[in-house]
Amino acid sequence: MRSPALAALELRRFGRGRLPRAALVALLVLPLLYGALYLWSFWDPYGRLDRIPVALVNDDEGATADGRRITAGDDLTEGLRDSGTFDWREVSAAEARRGVEDGTYYLSLTLPADFSRRIASSSGDSPETGALQVRTNDANNYIVGQISRTVFGEVRRAASTKTSRSFLDRIFVSFSGIHGETVKAAKGADKLSGGIGKAEKGSQDLADGLADARKGSGKLSKGLKDLHKGSGGLADGSRKVADGTRTLAAKVNAVDARVGPFLEDNGKTIGETARFVADSAGRLRDDLDTLREKAPAAAKDARAASGTVDGIHKARCEDPVLPDPACPDLEKARDAVATAATVAGDVSALVTGHRDELKELDGDLGALEKQARALAARAPHLSEDLDDAVTRINKLDSGAARVAAGAKKLDKGLGTAETGARDLDKGVGELKTGADDLNGGLYKLVDGSGELAGGLHDGAGKIPDYDERDRDRRTEVMADPVRLVSRDLHKAPDYGTGFAPYFIPLSLWVGAMVAYMLIAPMNRRALAAGAPAWRIALAGWLPVVAIGVLQTAALMAVLHWALGLQMARAAGTVGFLFLVTACFAALVQWLNARFGAAGRILVLALLMLQLTSAGGTYPVQTSPGFFNALHPFLPMSHVVEALRRLITGGGLGPVWQACAVLTAFTAGALALTALSARRRQVWTLDRLHPELSL
Repeated sequence: MRSPALAALELRRFGRGRLPRAALVALLVLPLLYGALYLWSFWDPYGRLDRIPVALVNDDEGATADGRRITAGDDLTEGLRDSGTFDWREVSAAEARRGVEDGTYYLSLTLPADFSRRIASSSGDSPETGALQVRTNDANNYIVGQISRTVFGEVRRAASTKTSRSFLDRIFVSFSGIHGETVKAAKGADKLSGGIGKAEKGSQDLADGLADARKGSGKLSKGLKDLHKGSGGLADGSRKVADGTRTLAAKVNAVDARVGPFLEDNGKTIGETARFVADSAGRLRDDLDTLREKAPAAAKDARAASGTVDGIHKARCEDPVLPDPACPDLEKARDAVATAATVAGDVSALVTGHRDELKELDGDLGALEKQARALAARAPHLSEDLDDAVTRINKLDSGAARVAAGAKKLDKGLGTAETGARDLDKGVGELKTGADDLNGGLYKLVDGSGELAGGLHDGAGKIPDYDERDRDRRTEVMADPVRLVSRDLHKAPDYGTGFAPYFIPLSLWVGAMVAYMLIAPMNRRALAAGAPAWRIALAGWLPVVAIGVLQTAALMAVLHWALGLQMARAAGTVGFLFLVTACFAALVQWLNARFGAAGRILVLALLMLQLTSAGGTYPVQTSPGFFNALHPFLPMSHVVEALRRLITGGGLGPVWQACAVLTAFTAGALALTALSARRRQVWTLDRLHPELSL
């Protein structure tokens, strides 16, 4: 009988009663239950984290910074509730501790009382970091603790980024403020430089003006000195004239009392006295002419000097861009020159105001001189002119007294003017020296202010001035300078899809293992009939392959239509799983055929080795070296790699490699089964009395 017929005969045995049919159905759905239930149980666990009860303790008391109320704890609490990450339950600290201990809550997150204060401290002198307190209990569930560390890491980074944005925003606002104030300072320095430049030019003009004033004050001092000297002579002369006229008047009056006898006895004396009076009156007229000529000129020079000094004082001190340090000395000089000008003006006013009187005095003196000379000539004849002489002498005495008083006043005023002129000349000289020093200092100050203005402009250009949009962009970058830009080449949409390449071959191996618990690995009829070994091997292998194909179809249909497994290459995946089923059936058949009852234990042991070395959960590189060494030599390792490419996508290199490996394992296992069949056709004592029977 051919191998297919033998296989069909083996399968028909399951249709001879209810129990065999039930066993066949169970055999078909066993991989489905094993694989589909496993995947269904944790198909998308991360999508249901909102069902995990987590205690949230918000003890934050808030804080105030820069006049603004900060409630970081409330903000973070609201954000956590909106995130839907866990089933957040806001409780007290004591309840959270009890809940984590007894398993009511898987973990707890505590926002301490100083949470906002620490965050607000970033804008103060002593910044502190805010602390989030997480309490876990691995006795409740280890995986939840691992998940929470990842989730809370994201929470911490989000809170830190938000705080950093607020802190950096204040820094960039401060940059803009510093820039604006520096620009203002630079403009002020420009104005200062311009003002100092004007001050330097003004100080030069002041120095030049004071040089001219020094010349004028020197001339004024010399002129007033000469005038004072002349006024002294005038005062002495006028005093002598007054004394002479008084003497003359006294004598004339005495003569008048004695009349004739006296005139005859004193004729010569009268003549000499008359000549003295005539000479004195001539000299007095000369001094009076000098006074009338020089007094107005001296007053003019004094007024000019006073105007010059007053103008300098106004220009430098009354409305300056930059106050002049020489202002106190200028004020003293202005007052001194004003005093001298006043005195000279008074003298000039005296001369001018009494021009008629002086002219009359000059005429009187001329008349006095003329009459005195006439008297001297007529002295011998005074007795005849005595009455007339008495009258004239009295007038002369009165006029001489007035002239003497005016000359004395003039001499005193010119003395004061001379002293003021000397002080003025000295003060102007000192001012000239100070003005030269001031000009030199201001010249250096002009250079310094120019450098200051230039430096401030350069500094303002280097200080950034960010607008709101640029500030927001820079704050965002600096608050989170490194971002992870991930790109999934072939992303598994959910947890179940990622683990399907691991659990699908596991369920198919279990299906083959259970199938050979119900189906003999070698057909007994063929063994008894002495059929060829290879035919015996195929007869025991094909029924399990047929069942495996049905198992694969049922499993993949449920995974796809019920659980939503999406495959990048659906037809290729199913076809490859048929090859996997054939390979697993051949391996399990050989172990059972070769080792009998012990083979079932070996099948289970081989399953364990494949599960631990296939790298279906964690990368195999994270496993101990023993499993790394086994990894390339077991078929499930290649099956997992190939299914990952077929289900999620990617290059087909591992698929073709897996097909070659599975084909080699299948052919090898069938050959070994045929060898075992040949050995089983020879009866031995071990076969007649097996040591272990299952």
